[in-house]
Amino acid sequence: MSLTLYGAILSPFVRKIRIQLAEQAINHEHIIVPPFNQPAWYFDISPLGRIPAIQDGDLKLADSAIIGQYLQDTYGGTSLFGESPTEAARVRWLEKYADYELAPYATFTVFGQRFLKPLKGGQCEEQAVQKALTEHLPPMLDYLNAQLNGKAFFLGDRMSMADIAVTSQLINMAHVGELIDEDRWPCLSSLLARMTARSSLSALLPAEHQLVAKMSNR
Repeated sequence: MSLTLYGAILSPFVRKIRIQLAEQAINHEHIIVPPFNQPAWYFDISPLGRIPAIQDGDLKLADSAIIGQYLQDTYGGTSLFGESPTEAARVRWLEKYADYELAPYATFTVFGQRFLKPLKGGQCEEQAVQKALTEHLPPMLDYLNAQLNGKAFFLGDRMSMADIAVTSQLINMAHVGELIDEDRWPCLSSLLARMTARSSLSALLPAEHQLVAKMSNR
């Protein structure tokens, strides 16, 4: 049985896994599952209903970090998690930082308020967006910019899951018009440009842009 990925293409957590699958050239099927109002059958695969999830034979997994490690361990290829315990720890930390610190503001607030909330019939709370952009996100972006310290990637000259996780959050901000200030955060701006030029990500973006435009005009 082939590997199946479940999730919506605008989710940064689904995007993480799609980039990894492309980087490792792993054959798979992608079935779209929304981040809310999921079909009943999906809870057998993802008990909490969260995306992404995968099914690989009899194995069912949810949570992007767990899925990412499983794919690396099972399918091999160039390591996206470092080549030493020190590098692995750094990658895991930065991935968690993106998922648990950056995401609440970049995706769940900025993207969520400007894109998702209107889709569900609500009204964007722009005050919450501005607070995220002016108070919460700048210190985080300062930290990540300093962690790059002029290097191409967080591990120097090798791309890792840390770069994928951070970039995935920044893309959701960009989808609603918030680009990284290249003067204030030059390393992060360069990382975003470098990552979006990779075929593993550039191949995904046209469909994402089309969906954002389509849903925004509803």
